[in-house]
Amino acid sequence: MAPVRAAPVRVLPVGAEALLLEVDSAAEVAALHAEVLRRRAAGEPGLGDVRDVVPAARTVLVDGVRAPEALAARIAGWQVPPLEEGEGPEVTVPVRFDGPDLAEVAGLWGVPAGEVAGIVTGTAFRVAFCGFAPGFGYLTGLPERLHLPRRATPRTSVPAGSLALAGEYAGVYPRSSPGGWQLIGRTDAVLWDAGREPAALFAPGVRVRFTEVPA
Repeated sequence: MAPVRAAPVRVLPVGAEALLLEVDSAAEVAALHAEVLRRRAAGEPGLGDVRDVVPAARTVLVDGVRAPEALAARIAGWQVPPLEEGEGPEVTVPVRFDGPDLAEVAGLWGVPAGEVAGIVTGTAFRVAFCGFAPGFGYLTGLPERLHLPRRATPRTSVPAGSLALAGEYAGVYPRSSPGGWQLIGRTDAVLWDAGREPAALFAPGVRVRFTEVPA
């Protein structure tokens, strides 16, 4: 696959020692995030002092840059290869597909309710970024035709472990909290454990495979 040029990345200064790199898609964020990490690990000039590399929906924050103007100029010339489908660590998450919105999701997808599990388990997801709550990862991988609206009325309490869909993302609630995503199943996997290393099961760049277990 041909490299994807990092320009036009929009590079914005953030304070005295950070850069915000803006791109147009989740796939570009994933590739750019991986490229920054690779170059930092290789000791590329300008990245050696970087403390944090934080992806979001359409941005990557690079914090701890000693010479931000020089690094911004270099980034404009990067050749950023797209991520290969099998690149990065993978975790498997068993799910009971018995969520309260399963039938509604099936209707929106135009398939029988029994086919939702097969679609989800057959999809290669990747953690694009984390947020909302400790351990919550925003997973990309659903094709555009399967993107879903949020619920018109959010729930005041979503059970921990709920597998949910909204927009282009899938996610698993690490703890009970309010939420407006479509709930299709539930897992017993622990998404966040402060006593575990690493504490979060999902981290940016991790590939996620869901498997079906009996409800």
